[in-house]
Amino acid sequence: MTTSVFVSGATGYIAQQVIALLISKNYNVVGSVRSAAKGDNLKKLHGSKFQYEVVPVLEKQGAFDEALKNHPEVTVFLHTASPATFTAEDNEKEILIPAINGTKYVLESISKSAPQIKRVVYTSSLVAIATPEQINDPTFEASEDVFSPITYDDGKSNSLSAYFASKTLAERAAWEFVKTTKPEFVLSTVNPVYVFGPQAKDEEAKGGLNLTAEIVNSVYKLKKDDEVPQLSGPFVDVRDIAKAHLVAFEKDEAKEQRILVYTEPFSSQVILNIIRKNFPELRNTLPVGNPENVDIALAKIDNEKSRKILGFEQIPLEDSIVDAIKQVIRANA
Repeated sequence: MTTSVFVSGATGYIAQQVIALLISKNYNVVGSVRSAAKGDNLKKLHGSKFQYEVVPVLEKQGAFDEALKNHPEVTVFLHTASPATFTAEDNEKEILIPAINGTKYVLESISKSAPQIKRVVYTSSLVAIATPEQINDPTFEASEDVFSPITYDDGKSNSLSAYFASKTLAERAAWEFVKTTKPEFVLSTVNPVYVFGPQAKDEEAKGGLNLTAEIVNSVYKLKKDDEVPQLSGPFVDVRDIAKAHLVAFEKDEAKEQRILVYTEPFSSQVILNIIRKNFPELRNTLPVGNPENVDIALAKIDNEKSRKILGFEQIPLEDSIVDAIKQVIRANA
C-alpha cells in the first residue's frame, strides 16, 4: 500500500522540491495551500498523485483539523509552512506569533485529529541553532545539540531578529509539545542553512524568487558597474533538503533528531565567480568584483551526526548555482 504524506505550506520553495521527490518515489501527497487557485496550480504542476486542502490561516487553533480528518490515509506529516519575511510592519503579529502558534496548533491538530500519523518532520533552520552574529563568528561552533540564545523580546526589535527568534522559539515549542503531551507521533526536525538551487518546476523560476533563491538570482542580475554584495554564509542545495525530509521520516536513526544540513560556505563573490566561469556569454554584462576575495568568515558547523544519518553525497555549490542559473535562463527565455 502506498504511503500518503501531508505537506503543509505546499507552495513553498522547499515544499515543492519535497513534493516532487515524494511523487517520484511513489508516495501520495496531500498539500495545504491558502487558496484553491494555488492548489489547482500545484495540481497542474505535480499531477494526479497530488491532492490539496485549503487552510487559509495557519496560526489558528484547529486550522488543520478538517484537512486531516479528510485524509485518514495520511501517516506522515511534513510541516514546512512558516512565515519568511524581513519586511513586516509588526514583527510580533506578523512573524513571531504566527510561527510559534502555527507550530503548536498544527501539532495539536495532528495529535487530536490524526492519531494514525506516526512521523512528523518540522522544517526548522540553522537560525534556530545560532544568532546572526554567531553564524559569522569563526570561534563559534554550531551543531545539532545547540539552540540559539535569542529571546522573544529580541525578536520584537527588528524583522531579521524576528525571523531568527521565530524559528528558534517555534522549534523549541515543537520539542516542548512532544515532551509534555507525549503524542502518538515521533518528531524530527530538518535544520537547513542558506538554501540555493533550482525550483522544482521551471514554471516557478520566472520573475522574483523566494528569499534565498533570489540571493543567487540577484548576483546573476548584476550590471557591469554594480558593486558585488558583501553577503556570505553556509550553503546547501534545495534538492538535498528535500532528500533530508524523506530521510527524517524513513529512517529509524532520524527519530527525535535535529538534522542540520550544510554543504559548504558561499559568498556573493564566489557565486559571481561560478557564474562567470560557467556562462561565458554573461561575462561582458556582469561585474568582475574581486575574484581572489574568496575568504569567508564563518562559524564552524559540526554536522557529522546529521551527515551519518543522511548517508548521501551532497550537491556542491558550483553545481547548484549552475543548475539554478540554467533554469532561470530557460524559464525566462
